Amino acid sequence: MASAKWLNDSEMRAWLGFVTHASDLLRAIERDLEPFGLDGGDYQLLAMLSATPDHRMKMCDLADTLRLSRGGLTRRMEGVVAAKYVERVRDEIDGRAVFALLTPKGYAFLKKIAPHHVKSVRGHMIDLLSDGEIKAVGSAFAKIGENLRSAD
Repeated sequence: MASAKWLNDSEMRAWLGFVTHASDLLRAIERDLEPFGLDGGDYQLLAMLSATPDHRMKMCDLADTLRLSRGGLTRRMEGVVAAKYVERVRDEIDGRAVFALLTPKGYAFLKKIAPHHVKSVRGHMIDLLSDGEIKAVGSAFAKIGENLRSAD
């Protein structure tokens, strides 16, 4: 068996801080979305669609972006489709392709709640950190994400 390179005190502090607090942070931000009838996954889905020029994405691409299976995306979309924030539309040219489309109602709703979400993100994370810490966190997770994508 290969010997492990054990974590030093600083590395252990970083790792345990992440493991201990990442899910708590996401839960706190998600709690702030509850008054609007959304969870974090719903918000992320609406935000992803709003970031595209025509407010739509192919279902398979959206599933990949949200790190969901196609079945998982279908389940994820149930609430936002029922609320008429998103609809499924077939491609006019290739009838096999299905898109998730952010409706005008969904876009208006997202614009209404986005300031509350940003306030939550700032209050629970961003405003607690210095500019250097924010840059370091951004850089760290960019590297982690790149490494994870290359492993897939």
